[in-house]
Amino acid sequence: MSHFLFNFFALFTVITAIGVVVNRNAVNAAMCLLLCLAGIAGLFVQLDAYLLAFLLILVYAGAIVALFLFIIMLLDTQSTAKRPFRMVGFAAGFAAVLLLAAGLGGFYTRGQLVAPTAEAAPVLGASLKLYAYQLFTIYLLPVQIMGFLLLIAMLGVIVLSKKHEGMEDVK
Repeated sequence: MSHFLFNFFALFTVITAIGVVVNRNAVNAAMCLLLCLAGIAGLFVQLDAYLLAFLLILVYAGAIVALFLFIIMLLDTQSTAKRPFRMVGFAAGFAAVLLLAAGLGGFYTRGQLVAPTAEAAPVLGASLKLYAYQLFTIYLLPVQIMGFLLLIAMLGVIVLSKKHEGMEDVK
């Protein structure tokens, strides 16, 4: 049953991630991102990392995707008409497929990764005390910097989206 659930969540995550990339509507892309994050949380549950799954749903799916949707709706983006398919886009897509095939071929020829044994792996992920210690000592500065960057980005979008009187005529 666990192999089925892992394969289901992995396939679900990949399909919704592709949906994020190919959707032209920004709101639909954000909803696909929300589903992709839910699939990743399901994978974390399969790995018995319940705290990471909960934090992923709480922080990313709850706060970041809500912020994306708020900004998208604040900017009031409209779908643009499809541009004609150009040769540059075709060449870039072809190069991306070639690079993906080369990477997969290199991985296949070198062999598969060897999974470590359960005895060799340290039991670090199950301790909430260890998460808290690392978060408030080692990773405190990066977490605060990311919080400030998100705040600055949100304020910048609000300022840029504000319509000023008399500025509509200038182009």
